Amino acid sequence: MKQILIISLLLSTAFLACTPKTGEQLGSSDPFRKGAPAPGPAPKIELGDYDQFQLDNGLKVIVVENHKLPRVSFQVFVDAPEVVEGELAGFIETAGALLTKGTTTRTKSQIDEAVDYMGASLTSSGSGLFASCLSKHSDGLLSLMSDVLLHPSFPQDEFDKMKKQTISGLVAAKSNPDAIAQNVGSVLNFGKNHPYGVIQTEASTEKITIDVCKAYYQTYFRPNISYLIVVGDVKPDAAREMAKKYFGNWESREIQKLTHPTPKAPDESKVAFVDKAGAVQSVVHVTYPVDLKPGTPDVIPARVMNVALGGYFGSRLMSNLREDKAFTYGSTSTLNNDHLAGYFLAQASVRNEVTDSAMTQILLELDRLRNEKVEDAELTMVKNYMSGGFARSLESPQTVATFALNTVRFNLPDDYYATYLERLAAVSADDVLNMAKKYLHPDKAWLLVVGSKSAVSAKLTPFDKGGKVQFFDTYGNALPDEDSTLPQGLNAAQVFEDYVTAIGGKDELAKVNSLKTSMSSDSPMGKFEIMALLKKPGNFLMTLGVGGNVMQKMVYNGEKGAMEQMGQKMPMDAETATSVKEDGVLFAELSYLERGFTANLVGIETIEGKKAYQIDLTSPSGRKKTLYYLTENSLKVREVEVQGEGEQATTITTDYGDYKKVNGVLVPHEMTLAGLLPMPLKFKMDVVELNGTVDAALFQLP
Repeated sequence: MKQILIISLLLSTAFLACTPKTGEQLGSSDPFRKGAPAPGPAPKIELGDYDQFQLDNGLKVIVVENHKLPRVSFQVFVDAPEVVEGELAGFIETAGALLTKGTTTRTKSQIDEAVDYMGASLTSSGSGLFASCLSKHSDGLLSLMSDVLLHPSFPQDEFDKMKKQTISGLVAAKSNPDAIAQNVGSVLNFGKNHPYGVIQTEASTEKITIDVCKAYYQTYFRPNISYLIVVGDVKPDAAREMAKKYFGNWESREIQKLTHPTPKAPDESKVAFVDKAGAVQSVVHVTYPVDLKPGTPDVIPARVMNVALGGYFGSRLMSNLREDKAFTYGSTSTLNNDHLAGYFLAQASVRNEVTDSAMTQILLELDRLRNEKVEDAELTMVKNYMSGGFARSLESPQTVATFALNTVRFNLPDDYYATYLERLAAVSADDVLNMAKKYLHPDKAWLLVVGSKSAVSAKLTPFDKGGKVQFFDTYGNALPDEDSTLPQGLNAAQVFEDYVTAIGGKDELAKVNSLKTSMSSDSPMGKFEIMALLKKPGNFLMTLGVGGNVMQKMVYNGEKGAMEQMGQKMPMDAETATSVKEDGVLFAELSYLERGFTANLVGIETIEGKKAYQIDLTSPSGRKKTLYYLTENSLKVREVEVQGEGEQATTITTDYGDYKKVNGVLVPHEMTLAGLLPMPLKFKMDVVELNGTVDAALFQLP
């Protein structure tokens, strides 16, 4: 960490040394630099030619020539109608991903070997396939690609592996407040009877079967609703022959059109809250569905309006919440146009104590844009930013292919993109004001917050027109109103005592002189193994292994400690020694208060659907934790500690479960640790040993 700090300091110093000081800017006295240059006429964009044709089976082919490099890409886009996946949410993407896992003539490893041999790439998804290679390998790659598309075998072993990986990712997302906000926002905006409002969960993933995946593939992977987009070093005539050769036998089938309910914004602003127990930050979303179709006249002026609000670094939300108020590192907005249903979203991640203030400022910026015209200088800045982004995008031939696909798919005018800059330049302050009035509705929005219920939720009541915060779980399911009033006279000391009784009682715990545990967790980085040994009075030993190799070791003898990492030994620093002394004790609840900890019972929270007492704990050294004990059986289910401060703070959450009795004492045999790594680690207890033989030499220090 110290090395990283030094490197950062050196970089910042070098940057400052190369930056002109105020008053010394090069050319600052030149007259032409005193104001922004006057905008010139918008150029007409020459997008380049593309060819399109259709095969007899209905497959539409788009060819974009680009001979700068000897490379070519092939995309098969299946424009299937949106399906409501329901309780099998996730099966469409699973079906698509399985295409490259094996065919009737090739295994996954054979497919991978063929791709590697050509130096190519080949991926599949629920909406089709994408492949690229050197142009000399076009036939070889298309032969492989067509086999994957037309003859998938849906192997069971690959399916099982994918489900396991998907569930692991979903478990990680459950602890990510941004992912939670995205999921819940989709449910609120579109509803669970709409394709965009269905959320994939661990339960829905478990229910997916190969037969469901096959049925989707057989129904919707058809040429008459698909496009083949060829981009790169290829001639149209050659592309036509390749399309016929490799995709001409793809059988078409009539596809039934599907209709869905039109999402509706709330009639008045409503506060939706998802509890992230122990969180020190809140994710704030102002969101609602909008009806904005691609290619309609509103798209460009509405986009200008949104960029001014929160679409670039100099936007109003960034200037207000980041630069002026210092509430957040970033605040952005999105106005999504979609052929089925779009949405608006303004968002920021802020400290607990300013959550309500941030919500106020976001709503004020929406109101201000609805009621005041943008100044000419701001409008010019926004349009210049958008023009530059559009121009840079044209450097990629894939952009031309995307434009061509959109033109055909959404029936846009042939010159829709060629005249984009002309229409952008014509957007006026009146247009922006009209778009704001039409698409910004701070008084009819979901005001969604993911954060600490006890620290934040009560402050948000004034924002709800009905005067009541609505609570949801991490998948957007409304939680019932429950009485969260603490029982009369209950305090933290009693909760600790109830926990001690629940796991065995004071007398039984007093008999324990040592506790040894070994637990392990499988991860993409290998198998993590943690061994911990506690022995009265105050001796502590822990080792961390990865893949069978001990990477770290920590020893504390009640007075001082030592660390060992990758063979390097060092004395334990004072801060770590204090933490070990405070935490490395047997059954800490027995002695928290006696050892000078401050404990406050602050309320009742819902943890994984169950009520739990929340205790805020402060150690003698000032470290803070939040502990949760189930109201139904007094067992500890969660412990939360925040490391660091402000925007750099990291929340470490430890969940306990699967309590089993060992020598008369209940010990958790599952522990999930989230926050230290990008994915949570779920540990299983392999060994639990009470009052075993412990060699005192283990705690001896040099």
